[in-house]
Amino acid sequence: MMSRTKWMLTLLLAGGVLFGLTPIDALAQAESSDRATAVFSGGCFWGVDAVFKHVKGVSKVVSGYAGGAADTANYEAVSAGTTGHAESVQVTYDPSKVSHDDLLKVFFFVAHDPTELNRQGPDSGTQYRSSIFYENDGQKKMADDYIAQLEQKHSFSGPIVTKVVPLAAFYPAEDYHQNYLALHPSQPYIVINDMPKLERLRQDFPGLYQQ
Repeated sequence: MMSRTKWMLTLLLAGGVLFGLTPIDALAQAESSDRATAVFSGGCFWGVDAVFKHVKGVSKVVSGYAGGAADTANYEAVSAGTTGHAESVQVTYDPSKVSHDDLLKVFFFVAHDPTELNRQGPDSGTQYRSSIFYENDGQKKMADDYIAQLEQKHSFSGPIVTKVVPLAAFYPAEDYHQNYLALHPSQPYIVINDMPKLERLRQDFPGLYQQ
């Protein structure tokens, strides 16, 4: 018997044909009735994790690694900068409360600097690169379109170096990296590099901020 989710997706795709929606539009509508996930990398995952945890509609954020193989998905190996991984976060959110475009806005304007190549702030190496790991064609199109809009508007002083790449797998990081900012709010690295991001989110996007 066809599952309820597959039945709904089939119905929506059929409706897309009838009413002129593209498959991506129909897929987005199907996902909007359920929770969705998105994976971003923008430097050290401690701060990126904390930023998205304070976005309304986000229910869970996991720090981890994307872009490399399973057998080297650990902090010691990734820190060498030779495994192909990027420190990343997996964001679980309710599309009825926060849109994917809003997540992209937070990623580009709060969570990191998309003009820094293979580095963020004091951290350098390919493991700190700016990337969006898309899970489907809909996410790829939204990311590509959003970057194109930012470039057209010259939103940043330098070129955007963010790569939009397919997600092969996401590997959660070690337990001691999870929810790091909340557990170590007075650590100098956190105070200098990450606390200002939370204040920027609160001030610049108050409608998206949650305590």
